[in-house]
Amino acid sequence: MPVEREEFDVVVVGGGPGGATLAALVAMQGHRVLVLEKETFPRYQIGESLLPSTIHGVCKMIGVTDALAAAGFTHKKGGTFRWGAKPEPWTFSFSVSPKIASSTSYAYQVERSKFDKILLDNAVSKGAEVRFRTQVSDVIEEDGRVVGVTYSGEDGAEHRAYARFVVDASGNGSRIYKRVGGTRVYSEFFRSLALFGYFEGGRRLPAPYSGNILSVAFNSGWFWYIPLSDTLTSVGAVVRRENAEKVQGDPEASLSALIDECPLIKDYLSGATRVTEGQYGQIRARKDYSYHHTTFWRPGFVLIGDAACFVDPVFSSGVHLATYSALLASRSINSALAGLVGEEEAFTEFEARYRREYGVFYEFLMSFYDMHRDEDSYFWSAKKVTHSGHTELESFVELVAGVSSSEFALRDAESAAVRMKDKSAEFAAAIDELAADREGNMAPLFKSSAVRQAMQEGAQVQSRAFLGEDLGPDVPMFPGGLVTSNDGLFWLPAKA
Repeated sequence: MPVEREEFDVVVVGGGPGGATLAALVAMQGHRVLVLEKETFPRYQIGESLLPSTIHGVCKMIGVTDALAAAGFTHKKGGTFRWGAKPEPWTFSFSVSPKIASSTSYAYQVERSKFDKILLDNAVSKGAEVRFRTQVSDVIEEDGRVVGVTYSGEDGAEHRAYARFVVDASGNGSRIYKRVGGTRVYSEFFRSLALFGYFEGGRRLPAPYSGNILSVAFNSGWFWYIPLSDTLTSVGAVVRRENAEKVQGDPEASLSALIDECPLIKDYLSGATRVTEGQYGQIRARKDYSYHHTTFWRPGFVLIGDAACFVDPVFSSGVHLATYSALLASRSINSALAGLVGEEEAFTEFEARYRREYGVFYEFLMSFYDMHRDEDSYFWSAKKVTHSGHTELESFVELVAGVSSSEFALRDAESAAVRMKDKSAEFAAAIDELAADREGNMAPLFKSSAVRQAMQEGAQVQSRAFLGEDLGPDVPMFPGGLVTSNDGLFWLPAKA
């Protein structure tokens, strides 16, 4: 019996935030989009703390702002940390100061089962087709170009879907990412393990920051404490791979022992009970291994989100990188399909911008880890730039090579180490000044170039989503590069 053949403009593998965002943005242009998702929604997923650029930038562009507001997610005004040289927790805010808070100075803490379904339902409302419980096994190639995928459905039969472009948004467990070519390069610096569960009745930070994520460094690593509702809290411990024994064996005993190691988290959970039923009823373990692929696209095929790269989750960058890369890739696809720019030019722009954003967060997080002081801790002694292997820093230099000479003027591993130590010291000084400011003024934080770089592109996406052409014409991010259209949905050649 012949294998069924179907034709689409774009096939998206994976229906998470990245896949759903890209599907919506491409379908909005009238293109035929098929999303192949291996599970059924709603389904459990980790990665619950979001950033404003996702909510007020990308989500505004795809039209889900009202649906998210109606979902009742916890408002997150910033982040609170027990981290660095100061023994007391310190807080950063998404607003410049409590007196100058704008309508976009917040993000959400989300239950991903609800958030992801909102985004995928939105893609369907924009015209995308979604097929659940489908397993993509391979891509289809013709004359060196990817032209579709083979997949099986619930019936077990093999199907073929052909398309002008295939997008791998299936995460770190992708079965097809290797078909883009290149290799996946893992970070030794960020090779960690996480153990996490959910609790009812945990304490909250004082208002107005009761919805903040609380991140607490302790001897063996660090904890996240995310308020998902007035009573439900996501709690996880991150330890080095070399301390795997701390997350092995009985999960309940292991998580309890780690909580006992961290007095602040133990205090916040003193009146709480662990959830033991439903989607949050089990204690889960996960490898938080940071990595990047050496190439993000080839003709007809592109990797977005965790299929392309993943970096340590301490600053809630996962959904940001997924939706941001989806926006970049959708611009490339829409522009190529519309004949505005060539495919190679469009996807070269995609890859350069995505590498820059990943590199910025990677450098930001290395600086953030480096500034914490705990000389008696193996975990924190290893989280020093000066202890990073030569190969690790060389990989970073290769990652950002050619991205932007003005931002990453790096010759070799040694120049990368010097740069990151300087950024770490600058970051630590900014945090000290921030912690000493009793008015809650965020200005000291922006003295850190690592912070400014990490916020730059997200702020630009947010501004473009709100202001459109009133923001004024875009300028190239890189010499000879492309610019975004006024609506932020296409690439255009820069005007001479």
